[in-house]
Amino acid sequence: MTTNLNSAIANHLLEIQEKLGHDASIFEETKVYIGLNDSKTKEQKLETSSYVSILKKICSVHGVPFSFSVVDGGYLHDDGQYIEEKTIVLSFIDVPKETIDDIAKEVCVLFNQESVLVTEEHVHARTVREVL
Repeated sequence: MTTNLNSAIANHLLEIQEKLGHDASIFEETKVYIGLNDSKTKEQKLETSSYVSILKKICSVHGVPFSFSVVDGGYLHDDGQYIEEKTIVLSFIDVPKETIDDIAKEVCVLFNQESVLVTEEHVHARTVREVL
């Protein structure tokens, strides 16, 4: 049954790729959601731009391509308290899971976080180029 399912998924992905064109590919997109509130004080200790600078340095050290956005977020803490905070979402395309996990662990330590949220999904991507 697993073989049939894997075959069906592979065929479906090939159909999608054909519809998108030859220059389109399927990649793994990973997002890491990093709340900026300190895990103990539940307050943001630094300016958001300082956290962004640190994240850029971490990604540079790991040699990975990335993009980021700053959003407002909220979640229900284990103690039942609802927390709102600024959140940085790091986005990666086709970066190995081990590298993502290393970055996520470093962020937990440096930003004093209990955890960060990591999501993964397949995306269809292509590059568009134009030379003037």
